[in-house]
Amino acid sequence: MSSITRGPKFKLSRRLGLNVCGHPKAMNRAGRGTARSDKKLSPYGQQLLEKQRLRAYYGVSEKQMRIYVKKAQKVREATGIALIRTLECRLDNLVYRMGLANSIKQARQMVAHGNILVNGKKVDIPSFIVSVGDEISLKEKLRTNELFKANFEAAALNENSYITKDQANFAGVLTRLPEREEVPIEINDALVVEFYSKSSL
Repeated sequence: MSSITRGPKFKLSRRLGLNVCGHPKAMNRAGRGTARSDKKLSPYGQQLLEKQRLRAYYGVSEKQMRIYVKKAQKVREATGIALIRTLECRLDNLVYRMGLANSIKQARQMVAHGNILVNGKKVDIPSFIVSVGDEISLKEKLRTNELFKANFEAAALNENSYITKDQANFAGVLTRLPEREEVPIEINDALVVEFYSKSSL
């Protein structure tokens, strides 16, 4: 990722008060007063900010988010938790969580270019929802690629309890749905749900 592409993402992260690009240095210049959350916001403003943070973190469009919220409202659990679980189980996000990519953006490109397999078959849709028991793997011919090897090896110690990784085969299995507290994102999902409940889905 070049400094040119980092700039806007770093700036967005500081404005939203959340590292939405995954880069360790994204928030280095985040001083007091730089984030919108540092300012006094109306209840609507707080809801809007949380919605923007969640969308930016997972890199989804407004249209996609509305679809996810509508589906989450039909699940027998808190809508916010169901929403986060669905977003977390997107293929591009799990490729990132596994360490095959160093950002969700890079993971999305890998999926779109046909470099990722689900249960041995190519899936080139980043928004594909992975089911419990599905295996995600890198195309065999790319397993010697130094960038992908470095990403995967660097993430070896950054384990997620709901993903079982196979280091030797550049693969991982979603063993169960994540609990809300296991998802490393500081978002008030209840405010996101409130935002959409006031607008027509």
